[in-house]
Amino acid sequence: MKSCKEMAEIWGISERRVTEYCKKGMIPGVMKDGRQWQIPETAKRPADNRIVTGKYVKKDAEKGKRPLPVGVSDYVRAQSEYYYVDKTLLIRDLLDRKPVVSLFARPRRFGKTLNMDMLRVFFEISDDDTSLYFKDKAIWKCGEEYRKHQGKYPVIFLTFKDVKYDSWEMTFAKIVRLLQEEFGRHSELKNSDKLEKYEKEYFERVLNGQAGEAELSDSLLRLSKMLAVHYKKAPVIIIDEYDTPIQEGYSKEFYDDIIGFMRNFFSGAFKDNSNLSYGFLTGILRIAQESIFSGLNNLSVNTVMDEEYDSFFGFTEEEVRDMLGYYGVSDKEGELKKWYDGYLFGSREIYNPWSVINYISRGCLPQAYWVNTGKNEILEDVLRSASDDVIQKLYSLLQGERVIAGIDQNVVYRSLADEPANIYSLLLVAGYLKPLKKELRGDGTWLCEVAIPNREIAAVYKNEILSHLMCIGAVGRATANKIAESLYALDPAGLQDGIGEYMKKSISFYDAGTEGFYHGMVLGLVALMDERYRIRSNRESGDGRYDISLFPREGKYPGLIMELKWDRDLDDSELEVLVADALEQINEKGYDVEMQDEGVENIIKLGIAFSGKKVKICTERHVMAR
Repeated sequence: MKSCKEMAEIWGISERRVTEYCKKGMIPGVMKDGRQWQIPETAKRPADNRIVTGKYVKKDAEKGKRPLPVGVSDYVRAQSEYYYVDKTLLIRDLLDRKPVVSLFARPRRFGKTLNMDMLRVFFEISDDDTSLYFKDKAIWKCGEEYRKHQGKYPVIFLTFKDVKYDSWEMTFAKIVRLLQEEFGRHSELKNSDKLEKYEKEYFERVLNGQAGEAELSDSLLRLSKMLAVHYKKAPVIIIDEYDTPIQEGYSKEFYDDIIGFMRNFFSGAFKDNSNLSYGFLTGILRIAQESIFSGLNNLSVNTVMDEEYDSFFGFTEEEVRDMLGYYGVSDKEGELKKWYDGYLFGSREIYNPWSVINYISRGCLPQAYWVNTGKNEILEDVLRSASDDVIQKLYSLLQGERVIAGIDQNVVYRSLADEPANIYSLLLVAGYLKPLKKELRGDGTWLCEVAIPNREIAAVYKNEILSHLMCIGAVGRATANKIAESLYALDPAGLQDGIGEYMKKSISFYDAGTEGFYHGMVLGLVALMDERYRIRSNRESGDGRYDISLFPREGKYPGLIMELKWDRDLDDSELEVLVADALEQINEKGYDVEMQDEGVENIIKLGIAFSGKKVKICTERHVMAR
């Protein structure tokens, strides 16, 4: 016999999926030994319809259809070797509007780097004929007015997407290497007869890694001047993911160092720089309050709230439908929509492009692909700074509810400590919320009704909130699994043991001081059940308001009603009395009325009592007569 973990390795799937097969009786001969499933060594992997659909993509690939560009941000390669969603009309719109400097703020993995590389290839002077990469694209059909800009500008291109280090020293060292590489791309300047001796000496110092912090802080300004003199054409400057090192600085406590450097770095490049044709930046936040772009009156900022450029980052519904048809999986549109649609950029409905291409390329298997592209540092920072009220609203969002929130797009990381309500602004611009309704206020902020975009982001919330709540690093995965298994198995004794173990290992006695604390903790734990249940909290039913109720999504599951109570310094006998009071209150107040009205016939009532780090749970089952 083998464990779920061992069979998961043999079958090449997740341990969780093997466990689900066991629970659903899909593996012949499986048996449970205590809390662990035991599987015969000769067992065959159960058929899974979603995995079988992968044959569509494999079959189409064999017919010569292009693969999907998973992780490809090189424009030339993406458009020539892979299925490419044409975003070249971004060039047309930029040339029409003629902003000197444009900042595009979008969530991670929404095609920012690929689009910036597309701009580089389009504008950059090259010995090769790069027009070949655009002649079959939408921009080329727009006419000579746009084609005349192709290949006519020197370009400075930097991407900070991988500048993720624990200290300012390591971060600065990486920036030095990036600048060395970019200066090296313009090696023609070393022998240019149009540059002064001191300019060539500066160029060599940067190239050799000998320039100091002060010299490098104005490197973009100086490089742009040298390129303009050499080519007699002001360059285009492209900075991708400009705020990644700033986010790291906030998380790793070198914020002032990185802000101080970036302020001079960007100011030289974009503020009153006569040697600049166009400037393009991408990131998640605009960070205007940090004065990085102080006095930059030629900056055009475009965010998820704006309608301009709304279709160029992420996939539109039409683009997704065409892609599904190309690979012969149009029947999966409904499932894909539930998991990866739901973003709203301006007034345009947008799909997460990273997740869409991973979903199709992996056989139409729905998973939280976006969560695996980063550590979700923004959500981690939010949870560390969140007040009890904010945590309660996050649980409400996780339950599918909507929240009214003020949105300030100029919010910065360090404002979280001073104003917890800024959390919603960060979550919105980072892709964790969508604005269902929005109203622009006189001060430039928005009043929005926000919700979680889709099932994928709900899964991210569930994982991060549970990890934060349970401090898994300290408590251990075994305790987390014990609680999860007890919830799924509806095992009150196991649930009591798991919660008790969690509280003993990870909660300070002084943290456990109010019913609200315990209420939030239990809400976080039952968030694991959202696939089986609709979770409601503090709702009226009967003659009062219950604490937590779990309404089954399918008739085969029982409903659950929880009443929580707490008091200080109770001994075991007093805790027994308190938990009995909790269960009695469910019956006295008729908290099961709402559930019965919805046709739930099998209801389990749980009284849960806390005192310090102690917990007691008692249950009662009610089955309606047919």
